[in-house]
Amino acid sequence: MKKIKLYEEPTYVLATVLLALSVAMIAAADFGVSMIVAPAYILSLKFPFLTFGRAEYIIQALLFAVFCILMRRVKPVYLFSFVTCIIYGFVLDAWRSVVPAFNPAVTAPGSFALPVRLLLFAGGVLLCSFSIASFYKVYLYPQVYDFFVKMLSRRFNIALPKFKTCFDFCCLAAACVLTLAFFGRFRGIGVGTIIMTAVNGALIGLFGKVLDRFFVFEPLFPKVKRIFE
Repeated sequence: MKKIKLYEEPTYVLATVLLALSVAMIAAADFGVSMIVAPAYILSLKFPFLTFGRAEYIIQALLFAVFCILMRRVKPVYLFSFVTCIIYGFVLDAWRSVVPAFNPAVTAPGSFALPVRLLLFAGGVLLCSFSIASFYKVYLYPQVYDFFVKMLSRRFNIALPKFKTCFDFCCLAAACVLTLAFFGRFRGIGVGTIIMTAVNGALIGLFGKVLDRFFVFEPLFPKVKRIFE
């Protein structure tokens, strides 16, 4: 079967937009956000002047510092992962301000009927995993979370799904510490967070295989791709 050709740059843009949408959907469902974004979400709950997207900038900047230490050798182009973070954070805040269903000031998280909440959560989980798998197929760097996993799994020769699952559990532990320190109880973390921690790595691996089976990814700008390589 002949594979369908997709260009990497538009795939990168689509993945960024869909990832932000998936996070907005999951937050609106209120079963607990992704373990990856939970620390930033909790930070935004504690400090109202921080939007969800702006809180992401803080958390991902700290994670990038850890990444630099573990990689030992860092190239200036790696900073593009933080550029992606800025774009993602902006789009996330846009989804949560423009769409009333995702805007917590208009529609309180978890206020939908249970079937709608379940649909939002399930759709958000699948969309999140698909978006991250798409990021792994393009040369433009994903946001720091996924770039961290992608590069360090290669550096230490660990299978991507396994490394991703371990990373997710570390994020979950950090989120638990934050919410208990800030609120003395769990906020932003729930059964949905546990489910995503357990299945997200496997789903990303599955979507990655599906993409490899049906699509081939090529750059629109090969000279730009060489810079990122």
